Amino acid sequence: MGTHDPRRLIPRTDRLLSHPELRLARARLGSDVISSLVQQVQDRARSGEIAPEDVEPQILAAVSSRRATSLRTVLNATGVIVHTNLGRAPLSQVSREALLTAAGYVDVELDLATGTRSGRGIGARQALLRACPAAESALVVNNGAAALLLATTVLAGPGEVVISRGELVEIGAGFRLPELIESTGARLREVGTTNRTHLRDYEAALGDRTGCLLKVHPSNFRISGFTSGVEVHRLRTLADRYHVPLVVDLGSGLLEPDHVLPDEPDVASALDAGADVVIVSGDKLLGGPQAGLLLGRAEVIDTLARHPLARALRTDKLTLAALEATVSGPVTPVVAALHADPVRLRERTEALARAVGCAVVEHDGRVGGGGGPDVPLPGWAARLPERAALPLRTGDPPVLPRVHDGACLVDLRCIPEDDDEQVTTAVLAALERPGDVPGLEGS
Repeated sequence: MGTHDPRRLIPRTDRLLSHPELRLARARLGSDVISSLVQQVQDRARSGEIAPEDVEPQILAAVSSRRATSLRTVLNATGVIVHTNLGRAPLSQVSREALLTAAGYVDVELDLATGTRSGRGIGARQALLRACPAAESALVVNNGAAALLLATTVLAGPGEVVISRGELVEIGAGFRLPELIESTGARLREVGTTNRTHLRDYEAALGDRTGCLLKVHPSNFRISGFTSGVEVHRLRTLADRYHVPLVVDLGSGLLEPDHVLPDEPDVASALDAGADVVIVSGDKLLGGPQAGLLLGRAEVIDTLARHPLARALRTDKLTLAALEATVSGPVTPVVAALHADPVRLRERTEALARAVGCAVVEHDGRVGGGGGPDVPLPGWAARLPERAALPLRTGDPPVLPRVHDGACLVDLRCIPEDDDEQVTTAVLAALERPGDVPGLEGS
């Protein structure tokens, strides 16, 4: 490096790290993150990408904008309520407060009155049983797949899991139910055909090697036309006759019937029909954190809870706290969006359209997460040019619209009304992004 090499002017690391703003930022980001940011900006100056005098300002800018987590809050303007790519169910305010409470030391496994160890997650289980009186007991594990894994491992063991061919589903990210079950060491005994399965098909498969009967709700797909299946109450008669447990995996997390989703199965009805165990997810229609819920007969749930695998699949204190608050608390954001008033949605959408100068179009929302795949949720959307989608997604805060048929659609169903002003500001900023074509003609 020569005498006049400008790289000699790059500020020294120790001087930069002693800057008052960086010293304060250590409490928020940690020393390692601060040191890494300093090195990255210095390296840019060494390569000639930026001038030496720009090093300190750019470090300060990077530190001020850096968050403790890489995750960013996104405003969901797609109209899809349980959006897997956005973390599925948004938690209610009381659930978020419960997370903060559980973040410190809490009595998750301690009886404060006696000072002795207590059962884990008692509050969450009690809340579930209050919300679903048809269940005698409940168990919480870390997700729906874990719940099914536990149930088939314990109840079927090396034996057979009898299931209809029409229920051997694949869901998101290539997850296949048959592969999950077979990973437990159990053997799948497929019955019936893809489109039609009868009670006699199940009965012909039952025998000494049968571990359990399994019925799975197909969630995010439908086979229509020449079809037939076997209801839970009819499978109950076979389960009693052959003394095998009946497991029902519903997936979406509806605890009781909902008139908006008339064909969506619910936990209470499945238990009343005779299921020994019903499995659902906590972060779908229930509107809570990611969790796998097993509800059913006390004897069966206790057997599952005592198995060593239950320890490996157990949830942490944060999930238990958020789940209890979700089930015991007020209406969740998921339920509110599901039952959103179309008239009020139109009023809000028209206000947005007036502010940005665009059209309002009819737009059906969706449940998402495998729930009610054929059920449209009538609503409205602001119709913007397709070019607005990218600046909306990359803005601050990011707004995720739906791109469809050459247009960018902004649906307010899943956005709290208090955030409408943020959406309006974001849309205006997106339309003014340099390089965009001005105007909204044809929108």
